[in-house]
Amino acid sequence: MAKKIQQEEPRDSVLEAIQMLAKERGIDEEELLQAVESGIVAAFKKEFNDQTKSNVQAEIDRETGEIFVYKLVDVVEEVFDEDTEISLEAALQMDSDCEIGDQIEVGIEVDKLGRLAAGAAKSAISQKVRDVEYHRIQNEFGDKVGELVSGVILRKDNRNVYVDIDRAEAELSLRDQIRGESYDTNKTMKFLVLGVELHDSKGKTSETGRPSVKLSRNAPELVRKLFELEIPEIKSGEVIIKAVSREAGSRAKVAVYSRDENIDAKGSCVGQRGQRVQAIINELNGEKIDIIDWNEDPALFISEALQPAKAIRVDTEITTRDDGSQERSAKVIVPDSQFNLAIGRSGQNVRLAARLTGFKIDIKKESDEASLASQSVIDRFQVAEGDEN
Repeated sequence: MAKKIQQEEPRDSVLEAIQMLAKERGIDEEELLQAVESGIVAAFKKEFNDQTKSNVQAEIDRETGEIFVYKLVDVVEEVFDEDTEISLEAALQMDSDCEIGDQIEVGIEVDKLGRLAAGAAKSAISQKVRDVEYHRIQNEFGDKVGELVSGVILRKDNRNVYVDIDRAEAELSLRDQIRGESYDTNKTMKFLVLGVELHDSKGKTSETGRPSVKLSRNAPELVRKLFELEIPEIKSGEVIIKAVSREAGSRAKVAVYSRDENIDAKGSCVGQRGQRVQAIINELNGEKIDIIDWNEDPALFISEALQPAKAIRVDTEITTRDDGSQERSAKVIVPDSQFNLAIGRSGQNVRLAARLTGFKIDIKKESDEASLASQSVIDRFQVAEGDEN
């Protein structure tokens, strides 16, 4: 075994620091100890690459915290390489039972680890910690992409909101937040998991950064997952969400369909006295939600999607372009009194309906359509009268 290298200061603090870091980051303590040992070896190889080769190893005593740095050398009769070999005579002074051909551990003075090497060790250790943490987070949350998680707000800055989700720190970036929504410390909220990434101190993607779970509060899929959570018929598959369109923080439209003719899809989502959908609205801090009955007939589906406005007539047209893609358009006639309602504030209602149905929607007033029809009749009459003359 390698000779113990006594340190000037007790090494219990090393174990304590590792134990504290392991607990704080949720990393297995043994994995972290091995990472520290690898970091020390990496430092030696970087600082003394001419003197120390692949035979250098490090060990931290799991009880005392003492650090052993040693090299494995072969016991030989005549030494040609002092880095990898030791004479039998010298080896016997360390172990009276060794023989030529054996391999023994020879201690290396830790004092040889200079400032540069210490810095390299620190860097290597940090990278190992990131790797272990990344794999733990990746294994735990990699298969939860697209799923719903609950988290507690830890803190926020000008760019991100930091969230605690089951011992892992997650990030809600500015582009994934809902404008105007408050993210107060210790507040519990639900989020959609987007993925796991490595970020630097400025929040930018970096291969050497710390691992973080990326979250979203404004994705349309969040609304879908909240419905699956709150509506038993959706969770069981009896009711299906066909489409979702959303302007986060303001309004969303959800198209639902029942596989069972005895189950009212829309009624199931609304719930008794609106309790089910209200729970979702509360989670989204008052975001309005229109629940739409999906219909395979595009005209009927578009008419439903424009709720709360009532359509008089819907004319749809689907044309195929030269490249094979389709252009889907619809002209919708509404009563004059319903025109503004159909359009919605700043065009929001028709915009959400278009996203929900996949049709480009043109809203027309009933009076304008009647005037156009009348003018068309007059034009045809005048043309016919001119032909007779």
